[in-house]
Amino acid sequence: MAKSSELKSEALLEQMKLHLSSDAGKHLTKKIGLVYQLNIAPKKIGFNEDIYVVDLKKGEVKKGPYEDGKPDAIFSFTDEDFFKIASGKMNPQIAFMRGAMKVKGSLSAAQKFTPDIFPKPSKM
Repeated sequence: MAKSSELKSEALLEQMKLHLSSDAGKHLTKKIGLVYQLNIAPKKIGFNEDIYVVDLKKGEVKKGPYEDGKPDAIFSFTDEDFFKIASGKMNPQIAFMRGAMKVKGSLSAAQKFTPDIFPKPSKM
């Protein structure tokens, strides 16, 4: 069976690509200038993760591990928790303290990874 990862996060990251090519997105790239790798698991952190890179230096979102050295911070979470954090329904610090989000790399870089870097989900 083909592994079609129907992650909620995937749609959000697609929106992020478009967002980064807008003026608001270009402003983010200038302001933050960091690279994040997101390891997003369907159900349990560490299992069957999809890896995405949100490159706020180049203003890109790509599927697959980061290949230009090391990302500034690597986050691991489940699809559900990532979606809640990105949409502002869960505070990233609380997610981290509860173990819903794991972080490797620079903590100061990680602290700049906030819900306001994501485009607001359009109402359907």
